[in-house]
Amino acid sequence: MKLSYHGHSIVKIETNGKTILIDPFINGNDTTDLDADSVKADVILLTHGHNDHVGDTVEIAKRNDALVVAPFELATYLGWQGVNTHPMHIGGAHEFDFGRVKLTQAFHGSAYTEEENQRIVYTGMPAGILLFAEGKTVYHAGDTALFSDMKILGERYDIDAAFLPIGDNFTMGPDDAALAAEWIGARKVIPVHYNTFPVIEQNPDSFVQALPGGAGVVMNPGDEMEL
Repeated sequence: MKLSYHGHSIVKIETNGKTILIDPFINGNDTTDLDADSVKADVILLTHGHNDHVGDTVEIAKRNDALVVAPFELATYLGWQGVNTHPMHIGGAHEFDFGRVKLTQAFHGSAYTEEENQRIVYTGMPAGILLFAEGKTVYHAGDTALFSDMKILGERYDIDAAFLPIGDNFTMGPDDAALAAEWIGARKVIPVHYNTFPVIEQNPDSFVQALPGGAGVVMNPGDEMEL
C-alpha cells in the first residue's frame, strides 16, 4: 500500500490496483501539487460536505468514472449532479473491491456553500474514515475536534497510519491533536489541514517532535509512504 499527501487534507492511497483520493480540494488550494484536470482516481472518499473537502470531486469523478463514497446526505447531493455514489453513515462499514471502509464519528459541521446563490446546503453529519486493505489500517480523521471516543479507536483497531488535523480554529489544534495521537496509538501520525489559509497556520515540525516514539511524520505535498 502506498500513501501520499497532497496539501490541506488530500490523501491518496494506492492499494489493490486502485487509486483512492480522500477529500480532493485542488482548485483554490495553493498547498497542493495536484492538477484537478489530470489527476487519476478510481475512488473518492469524502469526510464531509465543506467546500474545502468536497473540492473538485464532481469533475474528477465524472472524468474518471470514479465511485464516490460519502455520508448519505452528501452522497445524495452529489448523486443529483450525475456522480456515481455509495452512501454510508457513521458506524457503518462496507466491503468494496479495494478494501473495507468504515465511517467514524467526527465533531464538526458539514454543509456545502453555494456562494453564487448565497445558499448553504446541509450535507449530513461529518465523519472520519477507517480504511482496511492489504492487512493495513489507515485512519483519516477528517475535520474534527478532540473527542474521547478516539480512545476506542485505539483500543479496537491496530492503526498503521493516522492523518490528523492540526490547524486549530476550525479543527483540533496541535495540543489536542497530540492527545488524539496518544489515544489512537497509530504507528505513524501525519498532520493535515494546516497552512492552507492564514487562520490555520501551524508548524508541523513542532507538532511531530512533541509526539512520543518518533511516530510523527511531516509529509510535504507529493511525499509518499509505503505501509
